[in-house]
Amino acid sequence: MSIKITRLPSGPVVVSHSMDHLKSVALGIWVDSGSRSESEAEHGIAHLLEHMAFKGTARRDAIAIAEQIEAVGGELNAATSVDQTQYYARVLADDVPLAVDILTDILRNSAMDPDELKREQHVIVQEIGAALDTPEDIAYDHFTAAAFPGQAIGRPILGTADSVRSMTQQSLFDYLERNYRGPSMVISAAGAIDHEALVGMVASGLAGVDSVPATKPAPARYVGGDMRELRDQREAQIIIGFAGRSITSPDYFGAQILASTIGGGMSSRLFQEVREKRGLCYSIYAFHWAFADGGAFGIHAATGESDVQELVPVILGEIERAAGDLTEAEVDRSRAQARAGLLMALESPLARAGQMARQILIFDRLLPIEELVERIDAVTLADVHRLADAIFTGSTPTLAAVGPVGTLIDHMSVVERLGAPAAA
Repeated sequence: MSIKITRLPSGPVVVSHSMDHLKSVALGIWVDSGSRSESEAEHGIAHLLEHMAFKGTARRDAIAIAEQIEAVGGELNAATSVDQTQYYARVLADDVPLAVDILTDILRNSAMDPDELKREQHVIVQEIGAALDTPEDIAYDHFTAAAFPGQAIGRPILGTADSVRSMTQQSLFDYLERNYRGPSMVISAAGAIDHEALVGMVASGLAGVDSVPATKPAPARYVGGDMRELRDQREAQIIIGFAGRSITSPDYFGAQILASTIGGGMSSRLFQEVREKRGLCYSIYAFHWAFADGGAFGIHAATGESDVQELVPVILGEIERAAGDLTEAEVDRSRAQARAGLLMALESPLARAGQMARQILIFDRLLPIEELVERIDAVTLADVHRLADAIFTGSTPTLAAVGPVGTLIDHMSVVERLGAPAAA
């Protein structure tokens, strides 16, 4: 196996991991532009653009794009996140030229046909409607809105029905020109790949791409607060959150391990105390979202109306305990889970391609697996105790809830119990 990196003169980076035992290749183009690169008037455009990329170019209409990749047994897809947008394919080794040609074509030559745009706007409005019928999705939207108010990072990636309908062909071209530039792109491949051949294909497909770097979005600013919505439904969705750590922070792995220890599986404290011992909910877990320059730490639980009042105080009790009495055995278990997850990802070509692309976009280099394992193993029990205290008391808590939450604890009571700062 070998890893090679080439930076093209106009800025895109081509990285590949040759896996000789495979017959297929996972490859894609990762762009350092996601929902947080949108202006307020562009809310939802990053996701809309991802959809429109597959709706035809100067050389291929939408059906040709689908037929050509499926004719060779391949797969083509895309995804939009807060920080990045990715377009990727999975094909047999002999069909890499076709996959690269299609991927570069849809990024460089999309027609953004107005009729296709109208249809896709309607499709996304339906997608938004489905999300609005999903209480868990609404709770997470409320959580980000309260944690990062007035910022693109705090708005739903899908946009709103009104914002999506307001987009024009020119809006899409303007966003594309401003953000999809050479230095913002990484072309990553893993599997049965020839690096030099890949570089040649990408250089041809991305010829003429703008070499001037795109403007970076405004830094993330965690604020915290309260957002709840009373709904007539059987289950309450509740999220308690705090400021997290960025992916570049020295405490990134510590925060990941803290989340795993208190709420990362059936052996975690929250699962054992809240579900197994008290039966207060069916689902409960902790998460840590790390962005390029910030983060959010949260605990999500779903419970019935009769248990809403008791649930959050029990969770807060586990949070308070975490800063002082987590054990070495618990941290060892979470370190093992993090290490295994990292190494198991190497067995998936698509996961490996994505891992390499994100590392280059964020760190401007590949992080050796040995370095990542060392960083995980370096997290000590004292580090986790310190982080638990800093995260749970160092920022204004965020409380988001949807459903029969009329008896839910008020936000100021959470602030006072944890000794955390109140919202400004």
